[in-house]
Amino acid sequence: MNGKIKKKGTILVENIVFIILNLLFLVVLVLFLIKQGSGAVVLEQTYSKQIAMLVDSAKPGMIIKMDMEKGKELAEGNGIKFNEAVRISDNTVRVKLSAKGGYTYSFFNDVNVAASALQDEKGEYTGMYMFTISGK
Repeated sequence: MNGKIKKKGTILVENIVFIILNLLFLVVLVLFLIKQGSGAVVLEQTYSKQIAMLVDSAKPGMIIKMDMEKGKELAEGNGIKFNEAVRISDNTVRVKLSAKGGYTYSFFNDVNVAASALQDEKGEYTGMYMFTISGK
């Protein structure tokens, strides 16, 4: 037994450190996924793609209303004015619900589109957007 060294204590410490680091990594990963899943990034992409698909299938003279209540809450929470959340120009739709974000998606229909946030009698935004389609 004189030539043998016992290392049982160091193996246990290494395993505990490894487990703690893995748990910490998993917690950070889950928090990141929760933030991304409920955040502005997903809604910006969803709204811009939905609007582009609606415009692509629209004919001149149509008026389309879209409920964007979740987007309104998120935009106002991030300091963005709801009437500035959607911009349409040069066959692209840009939805911006956060200060750093914004997502642009293109449509193919050769029409002019005017986007406006609807207001109630008190002048407050209702969460609805109206898109007016006209020919070029």
